[in-house]
Amino acid sequence: GYDVFNPLEFVPEFTADVGVKKGEKVDYAIVIDQQPTILVECKPCNDDLSKHASQLFRYFTATSARFGILTNGIVYKFFTDLESKNIMDEKPFLTVDLSNLKDRDITELVKFAKESLDVDNILSSAEDLKYSRLIKEWFSKEIESPSTDFVKFVLNSVYDGVKTQKVIDSFTPLIKKSIQQYVNDSMNAKIKTALSKDSDEDIDTITEVPATEDTT
Repeated sequence: GYDVFNPLEFVPEFTADVGVKKGEKVDYAIVIDQQPTILVECKPCNDDLSKHASQLFRYFTATSARFGILTNGIVYKFFTDLESKNIMDEKPFLTVDLSNLKDRDITELVKFAKESLDVDNILSSAEDLKYSRLIKEWFSKEIESPSTDFVKFVLNSVYDGVKTQKVIDSFTPLIKKSIQQYVNDSMNAKIKTALSKDSDEDIDTITEVPATEDTT
């Protein structure tokens, strides 16, 4: 909803002088009420964005912007200053991958539309989004390759013996297998429930076709 042809609203090569360095420019800035609110730094589509966060960090700190977006046109990483005011967080609170777009991503993106932009509303949910993503990433890694700490945590609830390294090593593949089986079983149960529900609804919608009178 932003007017990309209005240089007072959508500013390319926005100047973000950093300390003694003058002429530093961020690719785009969305300006609201004459203040840069969203900074956008763009990179080629084959670039690893993790290498460029420090550049956006400098721009963010030098302006009054509330959000920074780092993108290669496919992946969009949204940053703000949840941990220290006016200092961009090291990790994004929202990451959107256009090649793997989810409904919840669209819900979050709508919040940034011009007609619905509410900085306070976005910031109030940003922390939950950030840590929810980090928790899911951590859990995904533990499922694929359980760490020693995670194995010890599980063993504390199921194993009464001494947790020696040998015990930890022997239980690690079993814990991995058990978690993956649980996830698969849980998914299969939900799929069966959904299919059963759909089947019941189909039966309920079947109506009796009236017999056609034979006139021959």
